Formats: sequence, structure tokens, C-alpha cells
Amino acid sequence: MVKLNKIYTRTGDDGTTALVCGPRRYKHDLRVEAYGTIDEANSAIGMARLYTEGLEPVDDMLLRIQNDLFDLGSDLATPETGAALSWEPLRIVQSQVDRLEQEIDSLNMHLEPLKSFVLPGGTPAAAHLHLARTIIRRAERIMVDLMQVDGETVSAPALKYANRLSDFLFVAARYLNDVGRADVLWVPGKNR
Repeated sequence: MVKLNKIYTRTGDDGTTALVCGPRRYKHDLRVEAYGTIDEANSAIGMARLYTEGLEPVDDMLLRIQNDLFDLGSDLATPETGAALSWEPLRIVQSQVDRLEQEIDSLNMHLEPLKSFVLPGGTPAAAHLHLARTIIRRAERIMVDLMQVDGETVSAPALKYANRLSDFLFVAARYLNDVGRADVLWVPGKNR
């Protein structure tokens, strides 16, 4: 159970932060960048939810995703060190990826196939979800960079979740754009 009595500790004043287990890391460390970017995406989804209240099923899906993103942040903040822990670390699991795929399919079945790329925009909710989508894509790139560092790991379900989430956010944005009718489509070479 999380218990936060004191918000500031001063322990990060030297530019480091504590992971869930293991040594302290600099705040620019790729692992810290990864879970910090996940937190940023979660905040962007929170902004989108200002406009999705009562818009079911998307708002419930987004609330579940916000909780999942805390799971993903915890997963990334608990590196696999090989050391025995006195607790089981919270990890993203395949069932969370599977649920995202099912939700993508359930929303996408209402949308017409695209004949052009979609510009970020449309309704306020859709615009915020497009922003969250690009933040998740950045988090995914950071996670892939982290995987390339000797001694660092990112679980396969965590990486799949990030990849699938950006797909979900794209489909959900289209769904919230009047089931795709309010999508802003790219017109190649329009301004030449």
C-alpha cells in the first residue's frame, strides 16, 4: 500500500532519484526518463478526460488505462536486478495488452477505413488523445533505448503495452471525433 505523508524529502536535491529497488539514479537516466514520460502521458490522458466525462465506453477505458500507466511506471521503476526481493514487483502482464487490443477492436469496428492520414485535432478530447499518443510513442522509444544499455531490461509485456496504447489512443481519438466524421485529414501537398 502506498503511503505518502511527506511530499518533499530533499533527497533529490543532488539530481538523483530513488527507484523502487536498487541504487539511486540521476534524473536524466534512461529508466527515469522512461517512467517520467509514462507519467507525462498519463497527465495528457487526464486532460483528455476533462472532455470525455459521460462519453462511454471511452471514459471508462481511459480510466483503466490511467491505472495501467501507474503499473507501467512501477514496472519501469523496478529494474530486474536478479536480486531476491521480499515482495513481488508490479509488472505489466499480457492480459493488460490483450484488453487494449479488445478495446481497440471494439472502437475501430465503428470507424470507416482511412483513405488519408489524420492530422491531430478535431474535438478537444481527440486533440488531447493525439497528444497523449505522441507522448506514449516517445516513451516507447526511450524504453527501446533503455533495452540497448548493458544490464538494463524492459519486459516484453511492458513494451507491447506501450506500443498497443498508442494504437488505442489513435483509434479512441477518431472515435471521439464523431466516429471519424470530424477527423481532420491530411491533404498531401495542399500548400505548395
